[in-house]
Amino acid sequence: MSPGAVARSVWSVAGLVHAVADTLASRFAVVTVKGEISGFTRASSGHCYFTLKDSDGGAASMRCALFRRTASLLDFTPTEGALVTVRGRLAVYEPRGELQFVAESMQRSGEGALFEKFLRLKAKLQAEGLFDAERKRAPPTHPRRLGVVTSLGAAALRDVCAALARRAPNVSLVIYPSLVQGADAPDALVAAMQLAAERDEIDVLLVCRGGGSLEDLWAFNDERVVRAIAAFPVPVVCGVGHESDVTLADFAADRRAATPTAAAELAAPVTDDLMQELAALARQMSRRLQRILDGHAQRLDACSMRLSRPAEAVRLQHQRLALLGLRLNAAPRLACQAQTHNLARMAQQLTRAAVVLRASKAQRLDTLGARLHALDPRRVLGRGYAWLSTDSGQAVASVAQLQPGAHLHAVLADGDAALTVEHVTPLKAP
Repeated sequence: MSPGAVARSVWSVAGLVHAVADTLASRFAVVTVKGEISGFTRASSGHCYFTLKDSDGGAASMRCALFRRTASLLDFTPTEGALVTVRGRLAVYEPRGELQFVAESMQRSGEGALFEKFLRLKAKLQAEGLFDAERKRAPPTHPRRLGVVTSLGAAALRDVCAALARRAPNVSLVIYPSLVQGADAPDALVAAMQLAAERDEIDVLLVCRGGGSLEDLWAFNDERVVRAIAAFPVPVVCGVGHESDVTLADFAADRRAATPTAAAELAAPVTDDLMQELAALARQMSRRLQRILDGHAQRLDACSMRLSRPAEAVRLQHQRLALLGLRLNAAPRLACQAQTHNLARMAQQLTRAAVVLRASKAQRLDTLGARLHALDPRRVLGRGYAWLSTDSGQAVASVAQLQPGAHLHAVLADGDAALTVEHVTPLKAP
């Protein structure tokens, strides 16, 4: 082979990348691919980046880019594990020489296999009551020692340590190392939690890990890990992933934090705030104690002044005794005056009652005398009538009692007369 031919077969990096990009553009102009979204992120520019992998659980995957204009036209929000159909073109990302798929449209095709497994396991554990709010325990407000289950080389551990050093340097930290990603991670997480439970030396357990795709965080969706968190003897705070990442461990934990740093902040109070609260309580107690001491001091001063002048106290007692003596001497005289006044008042009342009674009786006597005078027989005789009686004194009321020649005694208004009956004439009936 000639040197010229060898020189023509040596490519520059940029030339080879351009050549590959042109070949892909001509060979795969517009293609449609179906797969499951993993590691979906949205940049501040509005562009979205994610990995599209086989929905049947295969190992093949492809980096994808969804630019802002295309993302704004979607009628749904792409989520982790969603099964989608993407139409676009293959391209080469020149700065890294990586193959990527530039999406020009995206439609939902259902949920991915891994996400479906997530939903099935969630429904199963939720039916068993592992996620019930009633079983959630509140972390202690002032823990003395925190436990952390995470990887020794993870950034999550550094974030937790930095947050505790800043907020609560007085709180001790016990680390239980474990894998947090991969096929062996579930067994390692369960073993670390079992060790922490056996040692029984912490008040709160933090289960932490940084963000990642659904596959990266799958160890925290393992049924063994979830049950170990639910059965842990002390409250568990789960800080796995970022704000948008959700795992079954979050549902089983007593508290969920958006990030590892947030988990540390949730488990330990701010020491400066507690110190300020204690200082405020100390000032309040000091003021109250000072008020109590001032009150006792004033009473003590008053008692001291009274004890230092006993003659004044004796003089006051003499004045009180003299006043009581005057009141005692005046009491009989005042009582006699009151009784005399009462007797005079009662005598006046009795005199008035006797006068009234006498007048009433005299009036009644006059009335009865008038009535008696009106009934006097002599007043009737004065009008020309006479009272006739027989010799035996029997009153004559009918001619049937008379016989000619009978002697009668007549009483008139101004005297008596003796009468002899010459004849009797009965009154004829009408």
